[in-house]
Amino acid sequence: IPTGPLAPTDLLIVPGAVDMASLREPAEAVRAIAAETDVIASVCTGAFVLGAAGLLPDRATTHWEDLPELQRRFGVEGVRARWVDEGRIITGGALSCGIDMALHLVERFVDRAAAEATARQLDHTWRE
Repeated sequence: IPTGPLAPTDLLIVPGAVDMASLREPAEAVRAIAAETDVIASVCTGAFVLGAAGLLPDRATTHWEDLPELQRRFGVEGVRARWVDEGRIITGGALSCGIDMALHLVERFVDRAAAEATARQLDHTWRE
């Protein structure tokens, strides 16, 4: 958990985890970092950390198996999608969706040509 001042950050990406028994500590750290961050994204069950930190928007996604639990715990509209971009907060679906969400972030921060070039370099078919 951060103890000192943080430099402003353009992007924070919160990874998912299989064991989400204790979200308190990562949620506190994410909340502290989020105060100085422009865009926050989660991959897979990282959305639960965002929820515990009070950062989930009204619409969000996570791994498709966990959507009902995300809705129940945090009162959000769970969307089955590769990613959901709600402005400052972007949530990604299952782990492989994180690659597609990352390409979306490249497009958002740079441009579409850079995202397409990155997908080609990865030999990845970008699914939007």
